[in-house]
Amino acid sequence: MKAHTLETQATITPEKALEILKEGNDRFVQNLKANRDLLSQVNDTRAGQWPFAVILSCIDSRTSAELIFDQGLGDIFSVRIAGNFANKDILGSMEFGCNVAGSKLVVVLGHSKCGALKGGLDAAAIRETEMENLKHLVGHFNPIIESILNEGEERSSKNDDLLERLNVQNVKQTIADIRSQSATLNQMEKDGKIKIVGANYNVETGVVSWL
Repeated sequence: MKAHTLETQATITPEKALEILKEGNDRFVQNLKANRDLLSQVNDTRAGQWPFAVILSCIDSRTSAELIFDQGLGDIFSVRIAGNFANKDILGSMEFGCNVAGSKLVVVLGHSKCGALKGGLDAAAIRETEMENLKHLVGHFNPIIESILNEGEERSSKNDDLLERLNVQNVKQTIADIRSQSATLNQMEKDGKIKIVGANYNVETGVVSWL
């Protein structure tokens, strides 16, 4: 399988980009791989890159987008941060990926048993540590947690139902943030040039489900 060129990228619609990722995850789950020569793709992409999708995922070592979607060099922009949320730098990266480099799809990919979200639920314990930057990061999830926490419900990473609800809601909130905080991406989506979608990866099965 060859790396994408400017010409092949131009033929991919947002819908087709999504279908490519779905097919790639199906191969991953079945322990199959597309026939590609990565060293040849190094040569194919030496003059430039034409990825068809931007994927925002967690830094979790189990959630490499290239692997779980069975993609090669030059196929996707992979943006990673603990808890897969968007800030200005990430939004700028997405704007570059779509409006400059021509990607057709933005995926916000959450995953089950997310350590960053567990940290958000257990923020009181983290506040007692000296990790100031980690405290700042997990504090990002507090408004989402408060919005979904039921009266009398235990706020704890051991509450599996709450953790999974937080996982889904965090993906939805990130998508909403992308649309509200990036006029560029919002307009591109309205114009049909890109799609912005959410998904969740199950670390136990390898299956990606789409929101």
